Amino acid sequence: MNEVGVISNNSNKKLEPDKSEIEVKLTKDLKPLYTTLSDLALALLDGTVFEIVQGLLEIQHLTEKSLYGQRLINSEEDMLRQALRQKHQEAQQACRPHNLPVLQAAQQREQEAMEHRIREEQRAMDQKIILELDRKVADQQSTLEKAGVAGFYVTTNPQELTLQMNLLELIRKLQQRGCPAGKAAL
Repeated sequence: MNEVGVISNNSNKKLEPDKSEIEVKLTKDLKPLYTTLSDLALALLDGTVFEIVQGLLEIQHLTEKSLYGQRLINSEEDMLRQALRQKHQEAQQACRPHNLPVLQAAQQREQEAMEHRIREEQRAMDQKIILELDRKVADQQSTLEKAGVAGFYVTTNPQELTLQMNLLELIRKLQQRGCPAGKAAL
């Protein structure tokens, strides 16, 4: 197999890079990127995409704030722990000394059961939040795809998501720099 810069045919001569092969390979590799950036520039021309991205960002912030609030409301664990401690202290004060070890063992089991329940509820809430955020990402991808923004479509592929995040960051930077509609060339 002949590769540029590799010894070939068991000879000690190094092949010189063939410029046309390199140019073809670079052109082939860069063409999808060039096409995506060109299509993105065209989509940015009228300024609508900037408005859509701004609206999606605001919706995302509101959603994240709401989900964080739900997580805090759901995490009443400190109040539950305090109430259980108070209950245990009162029971221990009313308990006869010879029954104290049995009471403490029962209270320990009750404490462990409550901690387990709290962890499970928190895990379930976290999973719910993650699913909601995943749905929000898919909604954003769909909205940008429908708006004709190059590179956006519904996907869960990490590499494609990273590319989409980079494209969004580019759009936001152009927006922050005051890239006027009609002059959004890349």
